[in-house]
Amino acid sequence: MIAAVVLFWGSLAALAWTHALYPLAVAVASRVRTRRVAADDAYLPAVAVIVTAYNEEGSIEGRLENLRALDYPPELLELVVTSDASTDRTEELAEAAGVRVIRNSRGGKVAAQDAAVRSSAADVVAFSDANATWAPDALRKLVRNFADPSVAYVCGRLRLEAPDGSNKEGVYWRYELVTREGESRLGSVTAGNGAVYALRRADYVEVDPRFGHDLALPYLMVQRGRRAVYEPEAIAFERPTPSNESEYRRKVRMFEHAWLIVLRGRMLRGQRPGYLVALLSHRHLRYASGLLHLILLATSLALLGHGALYAVVLGLQLGLLAAALVGVGIARYYVLITWATVVSLWNYLRRGVPATWAPQREGELA
Repeated sequence: MIAAVVLFWGSLAALAWTHALYPLAVAVASRVRTRRVAADDAYLPAVAVIVTAYNEEGSIEGRLENLRALDYPPELLELVVTSDASTDRTEELAEAAGVRVIRNSRGGKVAAQDAAVRSSAADVVAFSDANATWAPDALRKLVRNFADPSVAYVCGRLRLEAPDGSNKEGVYWRYELVTREGESRLGSVTAGNGAVYALRRADYVEVDPRFGHDLALPYLMVQRGRRAVYEPEAIAFERPTPSNESEYRRKVRMFEHAWLIVLRGRMLRGQRPGYLVALLSHRHLRYASGLLHLILLATSLALLGHGALYAVVLGLQLGLLAAALVGVGIARYYVLITWATVVSLWNYLRRGVPATWAPQREGELA
């Protein structure tokens, strides 16, 4: 009985903290104490923009055309396509577009990125996906932050747009971006996104090829006494996944890599107290949400009849599940993404995480 009560309140408190109280605390704290970035719009370093591709013949030409249209001095900009052993016409089309192409043996996205950085002499290396589009001033907005010598990593804002140009950013994504901006104001973000980010070449680190840059690079920069910041005006666009179910499958793959980093990446080692709290609150507890919900559901059932509160919490959980089953948008999204954290942990423990990857095409049931 005592164990059930402790687990009930512990899981409830952890869920409330990671999903509601921590973002609120970040929002308040970042307005009381802001660590500003000494950005300078006139700062224009030499940049290599690296696009990692695996069988992207359908999008690579448009991606390179978009990057050539960036508002950045061409003599300071190099475009690089690093191919993870593409078997279609990706490499041929990229060469025909006049960019530098690096052919790699099949080793995964991170390994291909490492190869491109090793061959670059640019001051800054920027990264993007083949299916993303950058706003004309995105690169300028990114690199202006490197005028501050404490900044090693900058991620931009990913906007999700339908083919007709309408904004498809959900409530959860907008909520996440507000928290990310608050973390940046306090010092450093706990994660970025793969569509638009950059690092000083001197600060780039090669990580386990099974890791993803989105989660690994920010905390590694902070461990080295540097900053990883968010630039909301550096905007990239991507199409959203066509359904909550396809987003669930995408999240399962992403969370498998996240669990590897959380459990094996030594994220917490040597971190300052404030950033340590951020990592535990925004990453560890968030990825553990599925397990916490299962504990809360089990203990609510076990404690039914021992107080009205347990019945209310159980009712709320069952109501959330019922709303998800009948297709209520935000409820279905939350339940699917939360369940993805459990499935991905099981997959990781059962078979590990592969380094190689393949792009998910619209409508795919991968």
